[in-house]
Amino acid sequence: TSELQLERMSVYFNEASGNKYVPRAVLVDLEPGTMDAVRAGPFGQLFRPDNFVFGQSGAGN
Repeated sequence: TSELQLERMSVYFNEASGNKYVPRAVLVDLEPGTMDAVRAGPFGQLFRPDNFVFGQSGAGN
């Protein structure tokens, strides 16, 4: 990790308490199952729960 990368962390991440970094992201999908898969995956705990936006039913494809 270079010094420049560390300086620019705030472009993509917010620093939370405990020196933890949270991605600046809004995850959007029409199907809640996709969001559940992201939450259950290895990086799911990185995202804030209120940044998940999904519909109640899929697009039907």
